[in-house]
Amino acid sequence: MNQLEAAKSGFLVCVVGCIFIFAFVYIRNTIPKEDEEQKLLPELAECGFYPDELCSALFEGKSAAPQIGHFCQQRLHGQEMSACIWTPCNCSMVQKTLHFITSPLSEEEGNFSLAYIITVHKELDMFIKLLRAIYAPQNVYCIHIDEKSSKDYKVAVQTLVNCFENIFITSKRENVVYGGFSRLQADINCMKDLIHSKNQWNYVINLCGQDYPIKTNKELIQYIKSKWNGKNMTPGIIQPPHMKYRTHVSYKEYVHSGKSYVYPTKNVKSAPPHNLTIYFGGAYYVLTRKFVEFTLTDERAKDLLEWSKDTYSPDEHYWVTLNRLADAPGATPDAQWEGNIRAIKWKDQEGQAHNGCKGHYVRDICVFGLGDLKWIIESPHLFANKFEPSTYPLVMDCLERHYRLKVLQQAEIPLEAHWHLQEHTYFNMKPNI
Repeated sequence: MNQLEAAKSGFLVCVVGCIFIFAFVYIRNTIPKEDEEQKLLPELAECGFYPDELCSALFEGKSAAPQIGHFCQQRLHGQEMSACIWTPCNCSMVQKTLHFITSPLSEEEGNFSLAYIITVHKELDMFIKLLRAIYAPQNVYCIHIDEKSSKDYKVAVQTLVNCFENIFITSKRENVVYGGFSRLQADINCMKDLIHSKNQWNYVINLCGQDYPIKTNKELIQYIKSKWNGKNMTPGIIQPPHMKYRTHVSYKEYVHSGKSYVYPTKNVKSAPPHNLTIYFGGAYYVLTRKFVEFTLTDERAKDLLEWSKDTYSPDEHYWVTLNRLADAPGATPDAQWEGNIRAIKWKDQEGQAHNGCKGHYVRDICVFGLGDLKWIIESPHLFANKFEPSTYPLVMDCLERHYRLKVLQQAEIPLEAHWHLQEHTYFNMKPNI
């Protein structure tokens, strides 16, 4: 019996000792960890507020930057852009809190109005970042919210839009299906609204919620004037044989119980109307106002739209096909992939057009990671796609700080305090970025 009690006592002592050792190791490895990281990376002491030195390192492609970025991401994560949308604020406060630029930054910009079509369905913070980057009071913005989006999301976007006279929600919303006609119809719905808006815009540009600009408003206008004055930008070529499946048979959209997709049928399609030659290109464009009016009224455009309703991803053949018609306003019949509209890292172009995706691929398109920042800002394109701040928050934090600083440096008027994204700037800006 005494041996049994001795064994119990020894066991208890062992358990207590183990708990003590475990507690010591746990405290040692957790509580002082942040202090140790601060000692190792003293330049990050304020990275939650002014991560500009870190961002500059990422733009230069330094090998250690992604590791540092991982540490700082945790500090920046959760700085929600949408806070003022969900709390009672007057519109003046919303514009200032969210750093919207509320005056034309130059005479040239004030005299050249752009229209934007933005299709969104989720990630309110990313939408706000995109909108405030491209916003200018002389422009006009049509927002298409996917009909499948949550009620809270729709309310939040509407609340923000209500604070601006030149931003509106499209009068007709679609259940957008990836690869379906509904995506094309969403743009056309906005175009009809934009044509009737009081703003006499010069060009229209379409974007999605995961886009972000690389060129400033001034740079974009100067690019259009110098390279495409009066012309439409619809990169593309005659439909190659491996893409003919998109228009050879009929497709249908399926939307039910939160699932949506496009599927082929066995029905072979008729030939294109008016003996049109079908082209293949990008879904994104820069179009003149006269061309938009043409697409909404010309019989060939209307018939092609009707014919395209049961094709796969018709937005990738509709605009480029019409823009190759010699008599269309601003047409470019001989153009191919010119235009530099989108900087995208396609998976099948890895090792050729780019050095690989540093984030991850979704539908063979790179969701940009920290190591992609240098490639993005060195790109000659107008916009980049795609971004996912919930996964890689520091990518957007760095890029929008870089972009806003460039915008303000190009301004030809006195700057308002709330236009700055941060109080202090440590960027070592280079002339070519």
